[in-house]
Amino acid sequence: MRTPRLLRAAALALGLGALATPARAHEVRPGFLELRETGPGTYTLTWKKPTGGEVEISIAPVIPEGCRLVTPDRQQLTPGAVIVRGTLACTGGLAGKTIAIAGLETTVTDVLVRLHHADGRLESHLLRPATPSVTLGGVTSAAERALGYARLGVQHIVLGVDHLLFVLGLLLIVSDRWTLVKTISSFTVAHSITLAIATLGYASAPLPPLNAAIALSILFLGPEIVRVWRGETSFTIRHPWVVAFAFGLLHGFGFASGLSSMGLPKAEIPLALLLFNVGVELGQVAFVLLVVLLERSFRVLEVRWPRAVEQLPGYAVGTLGAYWTIQRTLVLLAGAR
Repeated sequence: MRTPRLLRAAALALGLGALATPARAHEVRPGFLELRETGPGTYTLTWKKPTGGEVEISIAPVIPEGCRLVTPDRQQLTPGAVIVRGTLACTGGLAGKTIAIAGLETTVTDVLVRLHHADGRLESHLLRPATPSVTLGGVTSAAERALGYARLGVQHIVLGVDHLLFVLGLLLIVSDRWTLVKTISSFTVAHSITLAIATLGYASAPLPPLNAAIALSILFLGPEIVRVWRGETSFTIRHPWVVAFAFGLLHGFGFASGLSSMGLPKAEIPLALLLFNVGVELGQVAFVLLVVLLERSFRVLEVRWPRAVEQLPGYAVGTLGAYWTIQRTLVLLAGAR
């Protein structure tokens, strides 16, 4: 599979699609709402709203009817999240009542809602922009909770346009199937390492400089794609798996932002980490397969694109990489004042 012509054509629609959402490239940072029953009709409330990205996420839980906060909100600022704690009193308990997240429908993020009943039952619901509310009162199985973490991973990679654009840039410089396998595998291994390290709390990366570095990794691939067009070579073109591994370490910290700000119970972190990473890999593999299948379809159908059109995905990688680098550097500098 020689990529410079057919793969550029296959990636055309995908590259142009990235142009539609430049401002929301890294907004996929889930919120977390935990309710824990401490007595008849009494619950402790912990709400974590993600912060620190280029786009401010304005979401908040809506107290169900028949419930009221009996203690003042206690707000705490932490890296990556605003945490609000309080005590909720609900006449007759929360069973049958609806919890909603105001503003969720205008975002591209999710909110994980967990309700711990006094009898040991656990409810876990993943609220999405299309379904920003849920009626409480049941119990969710371990399989349903596991599926929720995997869905978070899939959404994080699919809606994380910057991550997909980096993968697209890698696809545009590889020259054959074996190189493609090595390159994607290196990226997978690298981001899995830092995703685990960050989620388990052994290391962390501040979000503003991290986002700027991720954007720079995309910009880095732009000139390499041009060298491929010109028939030139470089270390990156000869050994793309090395570059994929190095920058994959950065992207892994970016993936970790989808879990680390949620403050999950320590006992559940290993399961959440595993399944979140599985979801990320499923989304990434699906994206790569989509590009490869499009390439084969164009080859079979003998589709011929004008040269200027063929080069649009490469320009999308370089242009958006430059745009995000400038934007995120300005955000970083503004925050440093």
